[in-house]
Amino acid sequence: MCGFAGFVGEVDVPDGPEPLLQSMAQAIAHRGPDGRGTFAAPGVGLAHVRLSIVGLGDSHQPMASEDGEFVIAFNGEIFNYVELREDLIARGCRFRTGGDTEVLLQLYAHYGDDCLSRLNGDFAFAIWDRRQGRMLLARDRMGVRPLFYTEKRGVIYFASEVKALLAVPGIEAELDPFSLDQIFTLWAPIAPRTAFKNISELEPGTCLILENGSARTSSYWRLDYPDLADLRPDRDEGEAEEELRALLLDATRLRMRADVPVGSYLSGGLDSSLIAALAAPMAPDGLNTFSVTFESAEHDESAFQRQVAESLGTHHRSVACRPEDIANSFPEVIRFTERPVLRTAPAPLFQLAALVRQSGMKVVLTGEGADEVFAGYDIFREARVRRFCARQPGSRIRPHLFRKLYPYLPGLKQQSTDYLAAFFSANKDALDDPLFSHRPRFRSTAAAKIFYSDDLRSTLQGYDAAEDLASRLPSEFARWHPLHQAQYLEARFLLPGYILSSQGDRMAMAHGVEGRFPFLDHRLVEFANRLHPDAKLKGLSEKDILRRVAKNLLPETVVRRPKQPYRAPDSGSFFSPEPDYVANILSPQAIAAGGIFAPGAVAKLHQKCRTKTVSGFRDNAAFVGILSTQLWLQSFASPQAIEPARPDHLHQPLTTM
Repeated sequence: MCGFAGFVGEVDVPDGPEPLLQSMAQAIAHRGPDGRGTFAAPGVGLAHVRLSIVGLGDSHQPMASEDGEFVIAFNGEIFNYVELREDLIARGCRFRTGGDTEVLLQLYAHYGDDCLSRLNGDFAFAIWDRRQGRMLLARDRMGVRPLFYTEKRGVIYFASEVKALLAVPGIEAELDPFSLDQIFTLWAPIAPRTAFKNISELEPGTCLILENGSARTSSYWRLDYPDLADLRPDRDEGEAEEELRALLLDATRLRMRADVPVGSYLSGGLDSSLIAALAAPMAPDGLNTFSVTFESAEHDESAFQRQVAESLGTHHRSVACRPEDIANSFPEVIRFTERPVLRTAPAPLFQLAALVRQSGMKVVLTGEGADEVFAGYDIFREARVRRFCARQPGSRIRPHLFRKLYPYLPGLKQQSTDYLAAFFSANKDALDDPLFSHRPRFRSTAAAKIFYSDDLRSTLQGYDAAEDLASRLPSEFARWHPLHQAQYLEARFLLPGYILSSQGDRMAMAHGVEGRFPFLDHRLVEFANRLHPDAKLKGLSEKDILRRVAKNLLPETVVRRPKQPYRAPDSGSFFSPEPDYVANILSPQAIAAGGIFAPGAVAKLHQKCRTKTVSGFRDNAAFVGILSTQLWLQSFASPQAIEPARPDHLHQPLTTM
């Protein structure tokens, strides 16, 4: 797990490419505190910063093949490198190192671009092929590891984070207004678009080939589901359950491979608890687990975390995240997300990763991906109820089902059926709308656009981010089951665009910590996608088959516990008390200077938040979105933008339990 940067083309810099590569590497030094290296040849350069996890002493990068024909810079892990290495040895290959980097390099030398189909891993890499004069850039199937690129004066630059690209003279940060509108509708930009104008993100399961002065992308893997007409009830439930258990166990086993100890995040929910249960017997000195706790009962899951930790006998640590911790760390959080966000949820995970690193560890397993792959989110159940209600628009009984969806939102139980039907748009959207499952979320999020400035509205000229998303759906999407359509929207867009980036890779790697995701093993994803929808969402019971796999591994209370999505306190975090930077960055003068939002409307929202009279999701999302956008402008786009000093509290020991 590391970070890399590089270029293809003739760079015009006074002192040659080496200082430029060093500057790019320095910008992402947090991703690789264990080593640094560069490679330069006519028309090509690579820089690498290393977080050593496999092949600790002999896998320095950039790494060249023995004959010097191929050079690689690699971020991530190839989990099946042991098996790949054995196959290559059988084919006559010799190895100088014991890590996965050389395996990947030799695999490319042997198979070319076809090596991608043989990889089981979370990765982004660049391979320079001197023979063909081409650079291959590639990103893993589900989008766990990031990779960005841009063009300047005929040169293609690429890097693990945008900060490295901004170290190139002449490349400047400018907010992309259409990307911002996508965030304020969909929660994340639609790749390849990023928050930065003219800077692109390589999409998951895609490679970028730079050759003969041209650049082209090619998809080597994509999410797929069976046609609705071909769906049949799954074979014996027990067989499917056994296959899933074997796949999940093997995915966990592969992700325990490391030359350093591997720990696990533990939220107290089904997904992370199941991963911890599978990993615990594989940890020779006992499994280290890590959790974040909150003061508010609405967000805190510490009772379940302790129950699971005690049941599994793990070495458990937790960090208490207070509202002021979220507020104090938020400027730095946005510096690492490199994009505005609508929720504060990345901030506690930033704090959790710091705890892992302070505990002397740098690899953790996590449960992310299970909700997308096994239909665990409330939005899937909500869409099923909305379809059920739409079949009888006049029913006074069916809307009562909405009360069962959100037990952690007690206010809904007190609402009338008319209110519930209207709130969830039970009869508003056409059943054949490709975005049917997500329309209420998109409308609710987009309500925050009332704070846009007239200039921004004029620039957007009626642009519709949701329709843009719909236009990018594959042709076969219309043939899928409604649940599979909803799963695709989550797994293809929100998962890599927000969950794995803003909450995942960026928060962990800010502290030099690597997250690993057993549920995103492509074999497991492909298996789950083939399952009949009822195996995942049985009635209104989510992740049915996964609960059956977990029933003998975890306490019954955890196995049967309803889904509680990970959330953190939002606008209220910034007024206990209010940090100086909040008042400064949201002042009418600062808002007007940014040009993105309407100063008067923002002032009213700011006052509502100060007096704690915000009205639900819209105000919270708007406040966090506006604040994070202003912080983004300050961090990246202002003439004075520099690397911010780390707040003093981050140098102090964390509040742990």
